[in-house]
Amino acid sequence: MMKKNDELTIQIVDQGHTGEGIGKVDGYPLFIDFALPEEEVKVRVLKTNKNYGFGKMLEIEKKSEKRVEPPCPYYYRCGGCHIMHASYEGQLQFKRKRVKDSLERIGKIDFSPVEETIGMAHPFRYRNKVQIPLGRVNGEFVAGFYARRSHRIVDIENCIVQHQDGDHVLKVLRTWAEEFNVSTYHNDLTTDPKGILRHLMVRKGFTTGDLMVVLVVTDRKVPHLEVLLERLKELHGFQSLLLNINHEDTNLVLGRENVLVYGKEFIEDYIGPFRFKISPHSFFQVNPVQTEVMYGKAMEYAGLTGEETVFDCYCGAGTISLFLSQKAKKVYGIEVVPQAIMDAKENAALNHVDNVEFLVGKSEEVIVDLINQGIRADVVVVDPPRKGCDIRLLEAIREIAPEKIVYVSCDPGSLGRDLGILESFGFKTMKVTPVDNFPQSYHVETVVLMSRVEK
Repeated sequence: MMKKNDELTIQIVDQGHTGEGIGKVDGYPLFIDFALPEEEVKVRVLKTNKNYGFGKMLEIEKKSEKRVEPPCPYYYRCGGCHIMHASYEGQLQFKRKRVKDSLERIGKIDFSPVEETIGMAHPFRYRNKVQIPLGRVNGEFVAGFYARRSHRIVDIENCIVQHQDGDHVLKVLRTWAEEFNVSTYHNDLTTDPKGILRHLMVRKGFTTGDLMVVLVVTDRKVPHLEVLLERLKELHGFQSLLLNINHEDTNLVLGRENVLVYGKEFIEDYIGPFRFKISPHSFFQVNPVQTEVMYGKAMEYAGLTGEETVFDCYCGAGTISLFLSQKAKKVYGIEVVPQAIMDAKENAALNHVDNVEFLVGKSEEVIVDLINQGIRADVVVVDPPRKGCDIRLLEAIREIAPEKIVYVSCDPGSLGRDLGILESFGFKTMKVTPVDNFPQSYHVETVVLMSRVEK
């Protein structure tokens, strides 16, 4: 039996769901960061459990054809990206396999023809939102992303998956914080409740060019803030500076209170033909290019003719609802977060859409209310959080018995579980398409069409 600090050479035979390589020694799995299938690597054992262990790659003795040199100098230290050491084609294949394996292993769905992952022509600089922790290490200001499985900040100058304006804002902030020695909440691996700076958030409108800067702080009184503002005003597209007040001992980035320092409380951007207002707390897809692709696939799968009633569950700020409204007779968007529903109603008004009704509440309860009013759906769309759908919602969908279900998922594991349940309720998985909204990471979105096969 292997033990900690043993060194051995193994074949990598698979990848885990976060992209790590998996090798086996006499059937015992060893998980190794940055290793790829078909490689032969020398590793040091870091930890062993009863059923699996973890190793550190020391040397690659046989390279995969899919291995590339990561274009980011911080990649092997920063935890923001996970599979940049694989070619983009290799990344897309990994994501398709991840979806396929989840459907077959978790959902017990014998559905081999999962479509190829829809990728990007340019899989860098795609993020319209970035959140960067700020801190000090040995007294020196640092700003970057956390190292893997750590709260240690890896100091960076730029990030090639975010819009270039994020780099420009970070440079301005870093110079200002160092010049005036502004205190930080994060210090080495501890926290200081008297420190001022916690995070930097940047939101960018890809179509409009609007730029919003949000400084997450512990106190309204930020020293020399007027100097920072004047320097930010020199950046092209700069529209807003806000302080977000977060003095809680929490891992949540944003607090509840926003203080407008300059400009507007929101910026605007488009997804397809629709315009949206974006505030610091707004949920808005971080990759607008692929979001339009994903919503287009959802529209295709819904197959609307203009006569259908659609229930859009977990509708958030109403983005999918508005897309569906183009070809539906009526759309009911349902979301448990009141602020999101307020944003959804405002977005509908902004785009002059009048065949969508937004309702606040738990989807499984609102659907029952709609049924009791004699309202039934021809198509149900669900776009749940990572944990997937509440079982009560799936049971309510069984009660509605729509002709079609369009499931938009951000987690293959919960997707496989929910599709398995829906199949037991009399629905059949017809089409599955992964969409790469998050290049260089293990995350993948998936659009699924299910049809009713039992009355």
